Amino acid sequence: MPHAPYNAKPEDRALYDGKVPDSDCANFFGMIHNLDLNVGKLMAKLDAWGIADNTLVIMINDNGGTAGVKVFNAGMRGAKGTPWLGGSRGFSLWRWPGTLKPADCNALTSDIDFFRTLASVAGAKLTPELEAQAAEGRDLTPLLENPKAAWEDRYLFTHVGRWPKGSNPDDAKLKNCAVRNTRYTLVSEVGFGPKYATAVPRWQLFDVIADPGQKTDVAATMPDVVKQLSTVYDQWWTSLHGQADLNEGAVGPRLNPFAELYWKQFGGGPTQADYERMDPLKAKTFETSRAKGR
Repeated sequence: MPHAPYNAKPEDRALYDGKVPDSDCANFFGMIHNLDLNVGKLMAKLDAWGIADNTLVIMINDNGGTAGVKVFNAGMRGAKGTPWLGGSRGFSLWRWPGTLKPADCNALTSDIDFFRTLASVAGAKLTPELEAQAAEGRDLTPLLENPKAAWEDRYLFTHVGRWPKGSNPDDAKLKNCAVRNTRYTLVSEVGFGPKYATAVPRWQLFDVIADPGQKTDVAATMPDVVKQLSTVYDQWWTSLHGQADLNEGAVGPRLNPFAELYWKQFGGGPTQADYERMDPLKAKTFETSRAKGR
């Protein structure tokens, strides 16, 4: 949380009614308020059990904001579903009072580092197979121990990945994507080729240390950096071909599992719109089955 559907508890939403642009926004901040309360309950329980100092509590988010960005977005550009920092940058809070000292850390890290880090903290040795699977991830333990520890530069990649099902993923290679290192991020919103009426990629380059809001495109003045980042992006994309082929043929569930869990907990059930989000032929089949009481 917060996530759509934006249905906060009435008492939580009421804290923001009339103070933000619309009802979605009020519900969004109401859900954050509810999250804050529950985190507080969790921390109080750890204190009550007497294990707070020896418990590692980690809080992370998975993507940029949605309904709330019209009120506050920390000066970042974009939101969830975009390749801008406002869509892909996340926070990571690690609390372990008996072990870690409070500090800020500005190293370039990623959620792909999570697995190696927890294995290290737990003292678990990875098998060769797990080593291979976690190859792109890093162990964050040195940064947890010393936020200013040496940290080798790296490349991280973003692709929104919303191309039409059944189409060629390569057609969307440069649509809504980004690649970055510690200082620069290279962003492409529009693909290239006949479909996009452009014969060359439309990369934009930003110095995210000097310009974290990504307001000034410096691609024209730094062609070497554009070439460097676009080359590693091409290599990364090529490495995904086998995975993309597998995913394109994947068959999804009959209905959204999240929605089904919601109905089980709060009541209600699928509507015609829920079925229409599926393959039209399947939707027609399920509607026929439902009409017959199956």
